[in-house]
Amino acid sequence: MSSFFTRTQRFSLALLLFLLALLTMNLHMADAQIGVCYGMMGNNLPPANEVIGLYRSNNIRRMRLYDPNQAALQALRDTGIELILGVPNSDLQSLATNNDNARQWVQRNVLNFWPSVKIKYIAVGNEVSPVGGSSWLAQYVLPAVQNVYQAIRAQGLHDQIKVSTSIDMTLIGNSFPPSQGSFRSDVRSYLDPIIGYLVYAGAPLLVNVYPYFSYSGNPRDISLPYALFTSPNVVVWDGQYGYQNLFDAMLDSVHAAIDNTRIGFVPVVVSESGWPSDGGFAATYDNARIYLDNLIRHVGKGTPRRPWPTETYLFAMFDENNKSPEIEKHFGLFNPNKQKKYPFGFGGERNYRQVVVDDNEFNGTVTLKSDM
Repeated sequence: MSSFFTRTQRFSLALLLFLLALLTMNLHMADAQIGVCYGMMGNNLPPANEVIGLYRSNNIRRMRLYDPNQAALQALRDTGIELILGVPNSDLQSLATNNDNARQWVQRNVLNFWPSVKIKYIAVGNEVSPVGGSSWLAQYVLPAVQNVYQAIRAQGLHDQIKVSTSIDMTLIGNSFPPSQGSFRSDVRSYLDPIIGYLVYAGAPLLVNVYPYFSYSGNPRDISLPYALFTSPNVVVWDGQYGYQNLFDAMLDSVHAAIDNTRIGFVPVVVSESGWPSDGGFAATYDNARIYLDNLIRHVGKGTPRRPWPTETYLFAMFDENNKSPEIEKHFGLFNPNKQKKYPFGFGGERNYRQVVVDDNEFNGTVTLKSDM
């Protein structure tokens, strides 16, 4: 009898250790997928070396930098932080029309820091669209991407550093149901060649995904729990895929839009996602806290259509008081004095308390103005 209890205790202990190991593995998997965007549009932000120190002390292992700020790149040396390095939209024409300019840009901002700075992606342009205010820049995006890629390839680094561009959800024409996701017909002549390049180069498409703007644009048809990852059950069934949150539905509509071009498989990196704490409808501290905490915990699971970890970059490190309109000032995870706005973390110190919002309101996903 005593040997039976001993075996039972050993089995229970082994099971407990296995479950703890599995939980730890899952936590590390989620941690590894999270980065934070480092924007600098504020007149009260700490110097770059202190910001990089803040990344390290908070176990933030990935960063998006919107331009090749030399102080930030110097501070990133030997930190092990993986980087999305941005080419500002203002540089697109120069890099697209002159190969030497692209080579010099790569020398100055990549080769001078590689490999002590772990540059993972180069984002050539951000949210350029062939329709709207930035339409004149669209002609330069793919040539700039290709020239930067060739400069990287000439150094034999094209397998370590992937060159891409970042888009937003306004290029999606249909997002519901997610499996019928498609790009707008008036952007296909712009996007299809970019997707063809990405297939050739084995590079991901960088996409900025904001459930906040979809929800705030149509709160009648989309419930807050669906936007905040707090719906207790599946809200939308799309064939075999069940959607319990808006983030997955939006992201899978992008996956489907790429697939539906029939050009080839392209992975997606979520290059921005966040929720404002002030400045607009539903922009509250609690909503931002719940969304960000749940997003951090969720990305390791992937989406119904892509059930593997989703590399995701939170927007943004700080509130930036030089941005406009007002709502753009309030996306920070930290205050300019380097104090956390929210209690959750990015590593082992994270609080995994379940957050639930009681709401029986109908949840739905529709094609939104923000997606048109």
